[in-house]
Amino acid sequence: MKPHYLTPLFSPRNVAVVGASDTPGSVGQAVFANLLAGNFQGKLYPVNLNHKVVGGIPAQPSVKLIDGPVDMAVVTTALRSLPAIVKDCGKKGVKGILLAKDFADSEEQERAALAEALSIAKHYGIRILGPNVLGLMRPVAGFNASNYNSRVRAGNLALVSQSSALCTAMLDWADSKGIGFSSVVSVGEALDVEFGEILDYLVADNFTQGILLHVHHVHDARRFMSALRAAARTKPVVVVKSGRYEDDVTGLTHSSNLVESGDVFDAALSRAGVLRVSTIAQLFTAAKVLAANYRVQGRRLAIVTNGIGPGVLAADSAYMYGVELAKLSDASMALLNDALPANWSHGNPVDIIGDASPVRFRTAVKVCLDDPNVDGVLVIFTPQAGTDHLTTAQLMVGLQRESSKPMFLSWLGDAKVSESRELFSKAKCAHFRAPEFAIEVFRNLASYHHNQQMLLQTPAPLEGALVVPDVSRARAVIAAAKQQGRAVLSERESKEVLAAFHIPVNPARLARDADEAARLAADIGYPVVLKIDSPDIIYKSDVGGVELNIANEPSLREAYAAILARAQAARPDARIEGISVQPMRKRRNARELMVGVTHDASFGPVITFGAGGIAVEVMQDRALSLPPVNQYLVERMIDKTRIGKILGPFKNMPAVEMEALKSVLLHVSELVCELPEVREMDINPVMADEQGVLALDARIIIQPLPARSKPYGHMAIMPYPMHMVHCSMLKDGTPVIIRPVRPEDAHMQQEFVRNLSEESRYNRYMSSIKQLSQSMLVRFTQLDYDREMALAMIREADGVEEQLAVARYVTDPDNESCEFALEVADHWQGKGIGVILMNALFDAAREQGLKVMVGEVLAGNKGMLKLMTRLGFGVQVHPEDRALTIVTKNLSPEPPAPSVQ
Repeated sequence: MKPHYLTPLFSPRNVAVVGASDTPGSVGQAVFANLLAGNFQGKLYPVNLNHKVVGGIPAQPSVKLIDGPVDMAVVTTALRSLPAIVKDCGKKGVKGILLAKDFADSEEQERAALAEALSIAKHYGIRILGPNVLGLMRPVAGFNASNYNSRVRAGNLALVSQSSALCTAMLDWADSKGIGFSSVVSVGEALDVEFGEILDYLVADNFTQGILLHVHHVHDARRFMSALRAAARTKPVVVVKSGRYEDDVTGLTHSSNLVESGDVFDAALSRAGVLRVSTIAQLFTAAKVLAANYRVQGRRLAIVTNGIGPGVLAADSAYMYGVELAKLSDASMALLNDALPANWSHGNPVDIIGDASPVRFRTAVKVCLDDPNVDGVLVIFTPQAGTDHLTTAQLMVGLQRESSKPMFLSWLGDAKVSESRELFSKAKCAHFRAPEFAIEVFRNLASYHHNQQMLLQTPAPLEGALVVPDVSRARAVIAAAKQQGRAVLSERESKEVLAAFHIPVNPARLARDADEAARLAADIGYPVVLKIDSPDIIYKSDVGGVELNIANEPSLREAYAAILARAQAARPDARIEGISVQPMRKRRNARELMVGVTHDASFGPVITFGAGGIAVEVMQDRALSLPPVNQYLVERMIDKTRIGKILGPFKNMPAVEMEALKSVLLHVSELVCELPEVREMDINPVMADEQGVLALDARIIIQPLPARSKPYGHMAIMPYPMHMVHCSMLKDGTPVIIRPVRPEDAHMQQEFVRNLSEESRYNRYMSSIKQLSQSMLVRFTQLDYDREMALAMIREADGVEEQLAVARYVTDPDNESCEFALEVADHWQGKGIGVILMNALFDAAREQGLKVMVGEVLAGNKGMLKLMTRLGFGVQVHPEDRALTIVTKNLSPEPPAPSVQ
């Protein structure tokens, strides 16, 4: 892969400082002095209109007059001069500009200058970081292009912050704790370069082992999520968010009223596999623990102590933080009963009595570490008569080296146990002055493990060929409403859309007068429900627009007139189409639920689930997730709610048909993916019991689509691209299916690689591997479809799928080019598979806006090179390795074939 396009910004060899100055207190003086003092190994060029020498170095009046190449320019002058400076930089060949200067939002002139400068920068291919930034630092390279005047240590953590003030506070705090950085990036206004691109650079940066983010708002959620997910697969990422209570989620439905933007951000981070914390201290503590490779597999904690008081307080902290106290196994209890004094606590916390010897401590902790019900152990030592803090500490250090489970050590006191703390620091053991800090870190590790599991979830299309939704039917309903200028679908229309996606609904039939209502009720069968039908009334019960359990025609006629009168009195301005007649569903064991969709300004559609009924906003019982979702994610949503606790057998009620409920949530996810016009939706109540699930009421709010929106452009996480699934025919008449690879293809992919000949495996992987490692298998089948694609060619025989070939690409960080690979099973070669599959891959890449496809082919692989030439690739010898050939294809749309007269 070629160097990241942000390399001129983050690792420049030659830097010009525009506005470099000797004037005390100026930004130009601070930045240039820091660069000089930082032992930067590259060339520094001061640029100053009024002075010929700055800091003892000859200065030029313009960047374009510098004798020698310039990778990056740091601009410290007033922003009104920026357009001219950017133009000079463009002519000089500069590729990165750092705006280390504040600007005022209210100054229209500066805004106009920024807009003009950005336009010029795009023309020359220059990337701009800022403005309003503290600056950019690479402590590991001695590069400090900032106005920060305190020490920043070199280390393996990268810090990226949207706030200059918060960034300086973090740096000061980190220095006092001895924490160092590979990079420090103050993003500022992020008018050009933003989080997603910076994360992509840091993922590839060998100096960075962990990433710390401060985020206030996100401009490009899709790029942000894709970059976060890519980073979290290889490096721990910890995020602190400011502005949690700035609510960007607004709308007409209950689903929108129940959700805050902070909740959506939490859901997004969970899906990205990163950890969110609340404070600066938590940010660095979590990062240090994660970077030290501490991991847990769950949230079950055992507490071992020689003081019941501190043990109980620690248990209280665990409850407060949502940490589960482990229930020790019978085998562990038997071992502890045999080894400990008779008056030990006989439970968790494990109080091993105040006079506990080092060996007694080791025995108890070892039993807990070996217990399969325990995910981590907190050891609390209190110095008492007869205890030996240092020997106990030495035994704990040895025990930690033996165990894969984490231990958290809290030696209470100060001077008496200082030697033990020094030992823990040297041994790099996790130790804390207070047990509650240890529990907080354990909670964060458990959350990180959970989020890493969420990261692995790549929802595939719904199982079974018979559940394909009738998307065209749903779009026709939406199109009809849009044609009438309506944003709100009626209950009948909403239910028709749901039915098109196989969501069970209670049918609604419109009656325009009482006579028609009576005929419909007779046809449906009593008892029935009457509901007002109006595009202007969202909540029918608010205007008395619902009558339940109507048993006969006289009651129906009376109810019809009463509903109309109440609705007209409450909302005289509302358009009333009539009254819908529906069957009255009575189920003794039913639970009322709500499923909804809301829209977040940054992350787009969000699915909500919780308790339903008319008191939904009072109950405040809901969980949410970004679509697309799968079975695992749906189960996690249900488990998070209070109503979820009573969906199983409850008192005298049988369990809800859970598979039917999960199916509804999966189909709602599918609906959101395929219908970008859907902005909000309430399905409330959803009646669920042992017989199944039924949507009794529904309302959908639609929105116009932006022009030229690409497939799934409305979503923060790219779903499975169903539209790319298609059938084809080989030259010998064999029917095949071409489709994007899914996570469940792992076994088929492994078999495919195992069955390749040694020559084919070497040509593809340039090594003599026999099969894919587990990490490679995950990497090849759990895809982020926004930035990579793998298309498999499948043949079905006797209900079993066989993979004949696979073609894949991975997008370069510039989002314009990609690197591809192709492999075809040996016994299926020569049947035209390569041409068919590569043309499908070209189409997928073009759909993502990619312009160039590049690959590396062994020079001896004559068959592949012949195919590449046939497909229009340019072929050239690799400049660094003559055994390799580079093939390149321009992906601009193919010209139409000339017509034959």
